[in-house]
Amino acid sequence: MSSGPATPPDAGAAPGTAVLLQLAQAAAAAGAAVLAGRDAAGLDVSNKGDSGDWVTAFDLAAETAVRDVITAARPFDTITGEEGGTVLPASPNGYRWSIDPLDGTTNFIRNIVYYGTSVAVADPDGVWLAGVVNAPALGRTYFASRGHGAWCQEKGRLTQLVGPVPGRTGQILATGFSYDPAVRAEQAAGLASVMEGFADVRRLGSAALDLCLVADGTHDAYGERGLNEHDFAAGTLIAEEAGCWVRRPRLTSPLAGGPSDDERLAAWTCAGTLELSGKFPL
Repeated sequence: MSSGPATPPDAGAAPGTAVLLQLAQAAAAAGAAVLAGRDAAGLDVSNKGDSGDWVTAFDLAAETAVRDVITAARPFDTITGEEGGTVLPASPNGYRWSIDPLDGTTNFIRNIVYYGTSVAVADPDGVWLAGVVNAPALGRTYFASRGHGAWCQEKGRLTQLVGPVPGRTGQILATGFSYDPAVRAEQAAGLASVMEGFADVRRLGSAALDLCLVADGTHDAYGERGLNEHDFAAGTLIAEEAGCWVRRPRLTSPLAGGPSDDERLAAWTCAGTLELSGKFPL
């Protein structure tokens, strides 16, 4: 019996995107099930440093649930989570998961329905292969796998997503604002120029869901400064597979401890139709 280091069982054989998508769906469902048990008395709210950047007991429990599902199925994959950071297995195989157990924590605390669990996975080259955003209060699960389109499951109905209607009147821009007062002031000052060509703006408080709402045509475009990778990893793939134009940071070092500084401090992540692609410079 060998006593050497463990070897990934799938070494040399890349998993199919369908397999990864199914696992992402199961992991996101596990996190969303925790969120669905929301109890105002059990929130246990604390602040992570920036004013308004909250974390609750549900964030932590949901991340544990998501990690447990992924690790049980693929113990040699790396996982990067909002609350737990990056965990490298003893023999990493190059695949990495990016998870946000509760995107929209402030909404969750205040019982505003725009929140959910976001799960995405990238291959050893940093290419996103599958992504899921499960929004339990909305009763929706958005998902996509590379090359196979984007979809929404709601009340037993499966709908393929095709993005906003090109050229429609009354276009809506979705965005968000920084917790940092100085950055927020800059964003507010530049909002008028960013909104040129749009009729109105929405700020829902969940980057993952804002991107999904571009994918399903509710929003016409979305851009936000200062997002973290876990905020946009699943949502950008869903928007992209719905036919939207997407600009996001490229993964550069999936096994070097998580996102690079450039990815962590990305100025803008944007989605919309190709006609809107020039609206949000990095």
